[in-house]
Amino acid sequence: MERSTELLLFANWSTLVVCMVLKFPQILSVMAAKSAEGLSLGSVLLEVTGFLVFLRYHMYYEYPMETYLEYPIIIAQDAVLLLFILLYSGSIRNALLYSGMFFGLWNILVLRKWIIDVALNLCTVISASSKFLQLQHLWRTQESGQASALTWAMATYTCVTRIFTTVMTTGDIAVLVRFIVMLFLNCWVVIVILQYRKKPEAKKKKEE
Repeated sequence: MERSTELLLFANWSTLVVCMVLKFPQILSVMAAKSAEGLSLGSVLLEVTGFLVFLRYHMYYEYPMETYLEYPIIIAQDAVLLLFILLYSGSIRNALLYSGMFFGLWNILVLRKWIIDVALNLCTVISASSKFLQLQHLWRTQESGQASALTWAMATYTCVTRIFTTVMTTGDIAVLVRFIVMLFLNCWVVIVILQYRKKPEAKKKKEE
């Protein structure tokens, strides 16, 4: 029992620490290149939507704070990443529109209990769609661009730890299913990024 408590404590805090810098490699990569090449705007928008729903759900049902404390941090980092994507894609004027949409969503979710429950069930689909949009973007361009494998790898780790903490605390099946699906898709994105990162190197060697 004591060992399980220690593992739970480690999982919670290691997840928080990782999430504090989760998007930094991606943000720094975009800033250094002054380009959002390889990143899907739609993917980031859906990701933020999924995180907002997930955070609101945990707060609504008053789950232990340590099981969702990383989400405000990730959302803040995603907001910064989103601003850079909009800036370098020449669409910064849309920032206010997206902010208003997210603010409206945050308030609508808790108008009725059934709304937040349905939203969480849709949350898995929304989050999965964000991963598929990123995968589709990579497949279409055949290049990883500024997509950070490290960021996606860290996201994979947080899914593993959250599967464990969910089983050990709330036991919420809907939450558990979401993390399992996200674990698989995050791994897939990492593999695709690494695959397309090797292609330019191989092409360069071939030309030499």
